[in-house]
Amino acid sequence: EVQLVESGGGLVQPGGSLRLSCAASGFTFGNYDMSWLRQAPGKGSEWLSTINSGGGTQYYADSVKGRFTISRDNAKNTVHLQMNSLKSEDTALYYCAVEYGTDYVRGQGTQVTVSS
Repeated sequence: EVQLVESGGGLVQPGGSLRLSCAASGFTFGNYDMSWLRQAPGKGSEWLSTINSGGGTQYYADSVKGRFTISRDNAKNTVHLQMNSLKSEDTALYYCAVEYGTDYVRGQGTQVTVSS
């Protein structure tokens, strides 16, 4: 069974940083691109970033480019999202996801709240 478990969220002041992690299991992690998305209250899901299976190519949404960095450790089956210069509008539930066959599997998410 494919499982994704996020961690690292919390309350942070504007301008602060957080590093999110996603632990993957149930599939050959190193063979799949991984993504981070978020969902703010009352809004739909927003794609943030994708990293290719080997970790050498990253893609970012304009809203986070230059502030967020995606990375992965294929030896540990984990993907990370380093978030810097956080803004109040970054407040959301953050989750990682993988396109596994015909399914798009996501974790339960980790809450990030940016507030003073």
